[in-house]
Amino acid sequence: MILQYKDIPVFYEDEGKGKAIILLHGFLENSTMWTDIKSMLVVNHRVICIDLLGHGKTGCLGYMHSMRMMADTVLAVLSHLKIQSYSVIGHSMGGYVALELAEKQPKQILGLCLMNSTYEADDDERKTLRKRANKIAKTSYENLVRLSFTNLFSDDSRVLYKKALEDALAQALKTPLQGYLAAQEGMMSRKNKLEFFKTWNAKKLIIIGKKDPVVNGERILNETKETSIVCEQLSLGHMSYIENKKELSYLIKHFVE
Repeated sequence: MILQYKDIPVFYEDEGKGKAIILLHGFLENSTMWTDIKSMLVVNHRVICIDLLGHGKTGCLGYMHSMRMMADTVLAVLSHLKIQSYSVIGHSMGGYVALELAEKQPKQILGLCLMNSTYEADDDERKTLRKRANKIAKTSYENLVRLSFTNLFSDDSRVLYKKALEDALAQALKTPLQGYLAAQEGMMSRKNKLEFFKTWNAKKLIIIGKKDPVVNGERILNETKETSIVCEQLSLGHMSYIENKKELSYLIKHFVE
C-alpha cells in the first residue's frame, strides 16, 4: 500500500490482527527482507513493514535523510493506520530509526529490538568510510553496492547462503543513488543513544552477531552489563535473518510474546 507523504510515496504492508509489530529494514534493504519473519509473526500479530526513505518503493526527501526524518515518515504511516501502541524491530539502520521513534513516543512503544544494530553514533573512522563511499558512489555505484553488500557476509556465509545473498543483493541494487547518499549522510549525523536506551522503561533487546563486521558486539555486551537491556549473541554476522535464521526466529518470537 502507498501513503502520500510530503509529495512522495511511502510504501508499507499491513497484515494480520493483534498487537502491532513494526518491522524496519536496514541500509540497502527494503520490506522484502522481512518475508520469512513476517510469515511467522502474522499468525498472532498485526505486522507492519515500511520501506524507509529512499529505499524500496518509498521516494526521497532531498539529499540527507536523517534518522529523525525517517522516524517521522514511519510515524505518518502509524498515524494513518491509527496505531496507538506497538513493538518495533529494526535491522541495522532500521534500529537507528527505531531509537528515534522511542525518543519521540516513549510511552507508546512496548518493546524495541535492535537487530544487528547499535545505539552508538558513528566514530570518526566510520564517518570517513561513509564519506569515501559517497564519493565513489557517484561514479561507480553498482560496483560499490555489490562489494559493500557482499562484505557484510563472512567467507563461509557467502558460500553457504549464496542464493539468499544474491536475492538480497538484487534488492540492494534497486536502491536509487539518491537514497544511498541521503541515508549515508543521515547515519553520519546521528547521536549516541546509550543513556536514553538504558533509562527508557520498556522491553529492550539487542541481537548481535559474533562475526558482525559492522557492529561492535563486544563493546555492547560490556556497556549493557547490569542494565535492563537484554543482549543475545548469535554465531555469525550482520545478516542474521539469512545467516542465523532459525535462532533469530526463536529470539524474535520470544521477544514479541
